[in-house]
Amino acid sequence: MSYQYVRVERPAELVTRIHLARPEQRNAQNPELLYELDAAFASAAADDDTRVIVLAADGPDFSSGHDLRGGFHIPGAPVAGIQGGFGAEGVEGHFAFECEAYLGLCRRWREIPKPTIAQVQGRVIAGGLMLVWPMDLVVAAEDASFSDPVVAFGVNGVEYFAHVHEVGARKAKEMLFTGAALSAAEARSLGMVNRVVPADRLEAETLELAGAIAMRPPFGLRMAKASVNRAQDAQGMQQGIDAAFAMHNLGHANNLARYGSLVDVSGAEVIRNLSKRS
Repeated sequence: MSYQYVRVERPAELVTRIHLARPEQRNAQNPELLYELDAAFASAAADDDTRVIVLAADGPDFSSGHDLRGGFHIPGAPVAGIQGGFGAEGVEGHFAFECEAYLGLCRRWREIPKPTIAQVQGRVIAGGLMLVWPMDLVVAAEDASFSDPVVAFGVNGVEYFAHVHEVGARKAKEMLFTGAALSAAEARSLGMVNRVVPADRLEAETLELAGAIAMRPPFGLRMAKASVNRAQDAQGMQQGIDAAFAMHNLGHANNLARYGSLVDVSGAEVIRNLSKRS
């Protein structure tokens, strides 16, 4: 199929690479981009000639997060679950949207039955983490940075609240309380990133890793991935994400009651100032 917001290529044998393709908007995620990305993932997962899937991004930044100007609608039928009530008033309709388009898609992508690699450059902000964290491996350029500053909007963090499992409890709190970004090197030291490479070597190093993985038996890879995911789930990862997701939507309800908006819009200036300092 043809896409407007992502592009798909075959850069090496047995490897499919999907690019976020809104570089002028720093790959901000409107619903159309998310569902095109899902369709591209589904196509690669069903392709017997694809053994490894790489998620990359056009432009200087991997993703600036959710495009709040893109609206909150499902551009087609739900794919992550059986959801309804999208048109309900207040937080009810928005909760249904987030269950499907944010949390639901992240969980769906985490379970792709093939190895996935995020190829990351530049900034990964808030919702951008929700594209990186469901991937199995992360290769980052030295200039990459990772942040979740949305506490400034009066919510607890992004919807796929995997922070504790990605960077540990203490660093997760610092990351959320301050909104400050992690460098690629710091993210690697915390176990969130597998490899940090020079920016001009990012594509080559990612493809080298993908090629090495692609030589392994596909079913063995599938079972290894599922085993690690189930071990995380046994440690309570999914229950923790569910609890945080409920709090996230409590934050939306509070903001709607106090400010007439799903987010405290004064947080935008806080985040802009933080970005200037970094």
